[in-house]
Amino acid sequence: MLYGASGYTGRRIAEEARRRGLRPVLAGRDPLKIKALADRLGCPARVFPLRAVAHVAESLEGVRAMLNCAGPFSATAGPTMDACLAAGVHYLDITGEIAAIEAAAARHQRAVAAGISLIPAVGFDCVPSDCLAAMLAERLPGATHLQLAFRLTGPSSAGTAKTMLEALPRGGRARIVGRIVRVPVAWKTREIPFRDGRRMAVTVPWGDVASAWYTTGIPNVEVYLAMPAAQISFLRRFGRLLPLLRPRGLQEFCRFWIGRFVRGATDQQAARTRGSFWGCVTDSDGHSVEATLETPGGYPLTVATALASLERVLAGGVPPGFSTPAKAFGKEFILGIPGTDFRRTEAAR
Repeated sequence: MLYGASGYTGRRIAEEARRRGLRPVLAGRDPLKIKALADRLGCPARVFPLRAVAHVAESLEGVRAMLNCAGPFSATAGPTMDACLAAGVHYLDITGEIAAIEAAAARHQRAVAAGISLIPAVGFDCVPSDCLAAMLAERLPGATHLQLAFRLTGPSSAGTAKTMLEALPRGGRARIVGRIVRVPVAWKTREIPFRDGRRMAVTVPWGDVASAWYTTGIPNVEVYLAMPAAQISFLRRFGRLLPLLRPRGLQEFCRFWIGRFVRGATDQQAARTRGSFWGCVTDSDGHSVEATLETPGGYPLTVATALASLERVLAGGVPPGFSTPAKAFGKEFILGIPGTDFRRTEAAR
């Protein structure tokens, strides 16, 4: 089952699944959009909201695995995972939200007992960076610090914009000595040596703050997003005002206008986008290893990695319980996606 199939990313995953000869159950809460898409692709459709766990579990009858594409995942992941646990259905999603990843980790023992896999973040968030972290950790055993950075091209979808809107009032996050802690918005900046040149970047509360710990065991994790200096300055200047966005009524108002006016990249624009990643691990003696990873852009990559993840889960062999992408499918999982390239730099002191 593909839930959130009529959304920007869900629709693209559904279309690619059909191109590959798959016939997923397309699901969501909007009957007109879901049925129109299902009719066009020749897929079965189910319409239900992600609210009452028992009702969602009933709606999963006959399904072996669910891919949740409906954000914000802080609202949808918990009840959907609980429904999958009750129904004995494998759960995957494309979140990049720390809270959703932690929610999956907290359900590990229940998933083991139910014999199902819980694998969040199988899209652009966080497959490439999770695999990059795993490959770096292997090259420097005993690393104590991990820094990851990424750069995106192309516009965001409405779903991504809504998730960012929800996250902004909560401030930044980093993992320090094994614990996820709150830090100021735009807490740190640094110049990142991406493959196409050095760019300024700022810390962001990306999903790897959660997932990289489970993948590598490295206790200190920071994630950076490349951003123009003017935007970094804006975030720092107005960061104290961001909690004003927290009231539910204002959030709903902003979400409405995002949904109305943010359309995301066209298929042609998305096909031209690229993702650039950099990572560095450091140990207590000051030794470090760096590497870069180039990938397709966020939305094409999410389509590819989400479907590859589903295929592996359905083929069997993935252990039950919570896993990060690199743990579930191996650290070189990302290298099996066309258009990706990993390069390691020499270790330095």
